[in-house]
Amino acid sequence: MQYVFLHGLGQGLASWEKVLDCLPIPPQACRSPGLAGLLPAGTDHTYPRLYEAFQGYCAKFPEPLALCGLSLGGVLALHFAIEHPTRVRALTLIGTPYKMPLGLLRVQNGLFRLMPQGAFHQTGFVKAGFLSLCRSMQRLDFTGSLKGASCPALVLVGEKDRANRRAAETLAALLPDGRFAVVPQAGHEVNTDQPERLAKLLSGFWQGAL
Repeated sequence: MQYVFLHGLGQGLASWEKVLDCLPIPPQACRSPGLAGLLPAGTDHTYPRLYEAFQGYCAKFPEPLALCGLSLGGVLALHFAIEHPTRVRALTLIGTPYKMPLGLLRVQNGLFRLMPQGAFHQTGFVKAGFLSLCRSMQRLDFTGSLKGASCPALVLVGEKDRANRRAAETLAALLPDGRFAVVPQAGHEVNTDQPERLAKLLSGFWQGAL
């Protein structure tokens, strides 16, 4: 079994470190790629290109996969589980939209355009690439294909992440084997806000699902 952890769009490689330290899993079984690093040099920074690169990354592992993703990382994990159901044994989605909230995305993108280049450094993306990726995600909608993700799925949302609470509850209900939980004292970035709590939830979920 390979455990793959996918960070959110505004995060970087360090975002999963504390969670991984708390998990009773051999380090060699855990992968936490930087999303920007998945894209070959010169590749357009768009969601279709990123997902294509993520599929290639997963193809390197012959073992079954347990995918865990936050926000954009969760979108990639959900997409892969829908299209490759036999490869994914367990799916954890944290603050993950299954249909992009256009109004919220437009507001966020407006704010991102005002931010300086240096603010994007930890993400691995340059500002132009970051904005291009955001724009390319606006029409994503997995509503009609969620039944394809047939593996056990844990849908999590931080207690303080009110913007994503309703969508998370709906997603858990729509998935064939979904369950929903709220992570206390956490905002949107559950992996950095409450790494120990998250590790405990993941361990319990995997124990029953794998």
